[in-house]
Amino acid sequence: MEDVLEVYSRPYNERFPVVCMDKKPLQLLADARKRIKLEPGRSERIDNEYIRKGTCSIFLFTEPLGGWRHADACEHRTKLDWAIHIKWLLEQYPKAEKIVMVLDNLNTHNISSLYEAFAPDVALRMAKRLEIHYTPKHGSWLDIAEIELSALGRQCLGKRRIDNLHELNHELGAWHSDRNQNQKGVDWQFSTGDARTKLKRLYPIIK
Repeated sequence: MEDVLEVYSRPYNERFPVVCMDKKPLQLLADARKRIKLEPGRSERIDNEYIRKGTCSIFLFTEPLGGWRHADACEHRTKLDWAIHIKWLLEQYPKAEKIVMVLDNLNTHNISSLYEAFAPDVALRMAKRLEIHYTPKHGSWLDIAEIELSALGRQCLGKRRIDNLHELNHELGAWHSDRNQNQKGVDWQFSTGDARTKLKRLYPIIK
């Protein structure tokens, strides 16, 4: 926990941007019947019955101090999927010496995934540009990407039914483009000092 909090206390540095990452599973759903159009000013009538169209995983990256976020969906969340997304992320920061990443400690979220996806020399170059910090097992709230996923749920997904990846990615692209333009970065206030006071119960007692 303190390791992640110390990362958040660092001042903005474009050579070492702090980027948070998280994923969200999503069920693709289609309407079982055509929606009923009502008179202007009234919402569509949605039937409770739906058809399952499979699942997908939404990958979300955000740079809290830069006011930037990006979300896209793919069919799976394998080591290969993670590695491909990391390659994409590194390409977004060509001038950065290292990207400081905060993410949960899932078994796919490690350097070995890069070696399973790319040639050793490529994987090593990518690994050298990453500084990874994992959130603790029961501390996913420390990942600022969760805040963005919550906003995504409220502002974009809600109770809508989306039945295919193409449409979903179109909606995700519109959402993060609008949010990047209108929403500033996240001002994280919880510090290591706060943790030692407010979460004192989590610390071992030294006699």
